[in-house]
Amino acid sequence: MDQFEVVVSKTEARTPRIREFVLARANGAPMPGWAAGAHIDVHLPDVGRRSYSLIETNSPRAAEHPTSYRIAVLQESKSHGGSLQMHGLKAGDRLTISPPANNFALASGAGEVVLVAGGIGVTPLLTMACELSATQRPFSFYYAGRSRSELAFSDEIQRLASANAIIHADDEAGRFFDLEGLMTRLAPDVPLYLCGPLPMIEAAIALAKQLDWPPGRLHFEIFAAPEEKSGDSSFEVELKSNGRIYEIPAGKTILDVLIEAGEDPLHDCKRGDCGICQTAVIEGVPDHRDYILSDAEKASNKVMQICVSRAKTKRLVLDL
Repeated sequence: MDQFEVVVSKTEARTPRIREFVLARANGAPMPGWAAGAHIDVHLPDVGRRSYSLIETNSPRAAEHPTSYRIAVLQESKSHGGSLQMHGLKAGDRLTISPPANNFALASGAGEVVLVAGGIGVTPLLTMACELSATQRPFSFYYAGRSRSELAFSDEIQRLASANAIIHADDEAGRFFDLEGLMTRLAPDVPLYLCGPLPMIEAAIALAKQLDWPPGRLHFEIFAAPEEKSGDSSFEVELKSNGRIYEIPAGKTILDVLIEAGEDPLHDCKRGDCGICQTAVIEGVPDHRDYILSDAEKASNKVMQICVSRAKTKRLVLDL
C-alpha cells in the first residue's frame, strides 16, 4: 500500500503558529500501525509530499492498531506552500497520505535516555516519552523555544516526564538553551535523541564530534528541506545500469531529476538524514551535504546521498 486516503476528523490550534490534526479513514477502518519516531508523508496538490511525525501521548499500545493519526504542523514563515495549505484544512477535508515510515526509532534497552526538542521538533519525541514513561525507563525531556507561547504540548511533556521535564523559553531565561552544557555533562553511556531546527541539529553534530561521542549515540531527525547554495552549478549524472545521462541543474537534486525522468531510485526523507537513497559512486567526486556519513566515508567518495549531495566534478557515474 503506497498511499491511501484519509479525512481530517479534527483540527485544533495549539499555539498561534502550530495546528494539530487528527486524520482517519472515512469508513473508520483501522490504519497501519507504527512505533515511536515514525512519520507519515502527506501528498499535497501542487506542493508535493510533506513529512509529519506521528503523535501518541496516552499509551504506546494505541499506536499498534490505530484508527486515527495525530500530527501537528508549524506555519512556516518561509513556507513553500505546504504548511500554508495544511493550516487551511478543516474538518471533513480529504488528504492522501503514505503509510508510516520510521528513520528515528527509539532503541530498546533499560538505560537512561535524554530527549531534546526545539520548537515543532517536539512531535516525534512525544511518543518516545510516552513509551519511556509506560515502560518506566528513566528519561529526561528538554523542550526549548523562543517563548512559552510557541511551545505546544508542554502540558503533556510535564505529565509524561514529571520532575524530569525541563521547559526552556529564551525570552524568560534571557539566553538560548545551553545544548553544549547538557551534552558535556551527560554520563558517557546516555544516548540523546534530538529534533529541532537545523542549526540546533548541526550544532549538536559538531559538539558530538568535539566531545568524541561514538557513532550512534546522538540520534536526530531533520525536517528542513535542503536549500540551494550560492555558487551551485549544473553537472551530469550517468547511470551505470542503462548509460542514461541526466543534467542536474542548480536548484534541483539528483533524486528529483531522476524521479521526474521516470527512474525509480530508493528514497524517503529527501533531507540527507535517513540513508535510504545512499548510492555507490563509480566515477567522479561528490559534494557531500548529508548528515549521516562519517568523515571517513565522505573522504572515500565511494558513496553519496543523492537526495541532497551534488558534485565537485562535471560528471558522476553512479551505480544505479
